[in-house]
Amino acid sequence: MDGRPKPQILCVDDEARVVQGLGLLLRKDFDVHVASTAEDALRKLLEIGDLAVVISDMRMPRMDGATFLHQARLRRPDATRILLTGQADREEAIRAINEGHIFHFLSKPCPSEELKAAIDAGVVQHRLLVAERKVLQETLIGAINALMEVLAIANPVAFSRAGHIKKRAMELAARLGAPAFWQLEAAAMLSQLGYAALPAALLDKVYRGESLTPQEQSKVDAVPDMANKLLEHIPRLEPVIQILTALKWNDAQVSALGEGMIGMAARILGLILEYDALIARGLSHDAVCDRLCARTGRFGPRLISQLDACIMTSANREQPVELPLGKVSVGMILLQEIRTPTGALLVPKGFEVTKTFLDRIASIAPELLENPVRVTQADTKSK
Repeated sequence: MDGRPKPQILCVDDEARVVQGLGLLLRKDFDVHVASTAEDALRKLLEIGDLAVVISDMRMPRMDGATFLHQARLRRPDATRILLTGQADREEAIRAINEGHIFHFLSKPCPSEELKAAIDAGVVQHRLLVAERKVLQETLIGAINALMEVLAIANPVAFSRAGHIKKRAMELAARLGAPAFWQLEAAAMLSQLGYAALPAALLDKVYRGESLTPQEQSKVDAVPDMANKLLEHIPRLEPVIQILTALKWNDAQVSALGEGMIGMAARILGLILEYDALIARGLSHDAVCDRLCARTGRFGPRLISQLDACIMTSANREQPVELPLGKVSVGMILLQEIRTPTGALLVPKGFEVTKTFLDRIASIAPELLENPVRVTQADTKSK
């Protein structure tokens, strides 16, 4: 052993003796989880931490192995998928390979050595996928963070919300028990990108929740398309673009996305953006929740209730304090806007303090460093 914990695998078969046998056969080398139905297995997919391999029988009632592994791929794309199939199921196995991106399929009865070898290969494949994802996540998210930080200084009204939206989106995903995925984080930060093309006066009206003329509303409605045009030529951002595109879809189209990564991310991000838009119009938290409860067809009741709990937890965690601007720390949230001595807006209320912002203040308006400002330390402990 290399000192790492045993790889976690999930075995799915409707015959109790089969899953019990698999558990006894594999438990020495693997941390084995079992499920007797595809529906039970789908629930366990979200409960198991670092799931390496999913093994499923082909013939199961209500949902066959091919369909289940397709759903498993949507929920846990990093987990390697193996299908156990009889000779009569070869055509179905081909369908599973095409739809579920099966790593391996084995004919039943399968010798234990062959099964273990396939699982070992699946674990290696899983580790390669996780390593690639981590590199991709660190590279893309790091680049997007730097971009958003610079743009928040250049256009504070458009981009100061990006960090706040990202943080709330990831908190909500965690409350739902969804595995962390960089696509949601990237989509949340980039959700404000298209607003950079709007005139400053219109942008101010949007964020203040003021009524718009039909012409102004048309420009705002085009924001997702503008963002997608800016992003479409960047490699590996296809899932992020799909999430942002789904923000303007109707309820039926969003519901049809299902519980996979794209569908979950689109609902989480859409709900947070809608909540913020209603708050900007001056509605109370309770009034906003009442409005959102009428949108269960789009977001689902569980997502809405978890957002409510997430907001209330954040509110209870907040500790507003007043400090000189020069004593404010990275990660604090400004509870007031900051303007230069000439009246130019540097950052709006709700801006999350960054090192770039503090450096810029020290450079262009050092006299502001002595001014008292109200901030909240809500999330400093989680950083």
